Amino acid sequence: MNQKILLKYILIAIISGILVGWVCHSTLNIMQATDIASYFKIVTDVFLRLIKMIIAPLVFATIVSGLISMGKSSSLGSITFKAMGWFICASLISLMLGMGLANIFQPGAGMNLSIPKEVVDIGVSTSSLSLQTFITHIFPRSFAEAMANNEILQILVFSIFFGSALAYVQHQSGNTIIGRIINELCKVMFRITDYVMAFAPIAVFAAIVSAIAIQGPKLIIDYGIFIAEFYIGLLILWSILIFFGYIFLKKDIFRLLKVVREPTILAFATASSESAYPKTMEALNKFGVPKRITSFVLPLGYSFNLDGSMMYVAFAVLFIAQAYNIDLSFTQQLLILFTLMITSKGIAGVSRASIVVIASTLAMFKLPEAGILLILAIDQFLDMGRTATNVIGNSIATAVVARSEGNKYEDIIEQKEIIHLADPILPASQGIDKSL
Repeated sequence: MNQKILLKYILIAIISGILVGWVCHSTLNIMQATDIASYFKIVTDVFLRLIKMIIAPLVFATIVSGLISMGKSSSLGSITFKAMGWFICASLISLMLGMGLANIFQPGAGMNLSIPKEVVDIGVSTSSLSLQTFITHIFPRSFAEAMANNEILQILVFSIFFGSALAYVQHQSGNTIIGRIINELCKVMFRITDYVMAFAPIAVFAAIVSAIAIQGPKLIIDYGIFIAEFYIGLLILWSILIFFGYIFLKKDIFRLLKVVREPTILAFATASSESAYPKTMEALNKFGVPKRITSFVLPLGYSFNLDGSMMYVAFAVLFIAQAYNIDLSFTQQLLILFTLMITSKGIAGVSRASIVVIASTLAMFKLPEAGILLILAIDQFLDMGRTATNVIGNSIATAVVARSEGNKYEDIIEQKEIIHLADPILPASQGIDKSL
């Protein structure tokens, strides 16, 4: 489906979903609205399952194909160093911005809640979140298990080993059958992605209806100030990311934002980074980022560069402290910041990741875990904004790393391949030039 047409349908789906969800919430009782929402949720769940179905083979194929194109080049280390440097700086900025805005806006001030004497069940488990667990979790026990569970970071690790070994073998003995199969697998996965994404507007409509039918617009009004302050923070974060992107990309940053608007809106509507991953990769390829860089930096960013989520966890922790009239000193806030910097890197593969990070941090600093209940009701609406921000942050990071590498000769070769992958209707003669 044409990108502009798909984007148009997604926007129509968002507006229609809000209106239909509002009607359901207004005309039905809570039991009926919940039943209706559950049926709409089936559509969303099916779409997300289809997305999960293609993520693992797509990540594996693109990473391995990218590493093959590098050959025995030492650029992998350079790309990793630049990407991780950007991710760390962006994470610090996001966390500091979240804390700074929470201190300025004081979103929890005036709530004057009493600290509960008994432990409150907040419905999430933090046992899976620790630095030790995260480090060991990076390395797969089984490639099949990693693929089955869509563990992007584990797939990335195996793909690096596999792709590097395959590149070495090809350098020693020439082109191999496996290398050609991997390249063909990339083409197949991009075509399957097109098929799945054709259902995106329907899934977006169902997701919005499901959320609004149960919660209703009143919830947004009741928490309006908190939500507005958080989205103001996201706009500031976007401005900062775009500013630093402009330093490296110049005016091309605005072309990048235009190219990635479709996956950004999709991520916002579904509150799922996974749903936007294939389209983000396609958009970056269209922008001109070499496949070898997109296929490596983007999956890495999905684990280490969640800018919107980072800002949110810092903002939410201070909001909860303020709601219970707990005054945190500058030193305590600094400790919380560095704690979040470490623990938030373990959210890959953890269900309801941001909520888990917040709950873990509250427990670590003896803050009331019951405060999670204050934001659970509106987490869906907050998740939409932070997920869209994650897409923007990773897109800018990938484009900046690509620009800093700047190998024009390889870029020309890969752009021919990208054109052929993105538009398989073109004759083979317009695809990869085998003579290069």
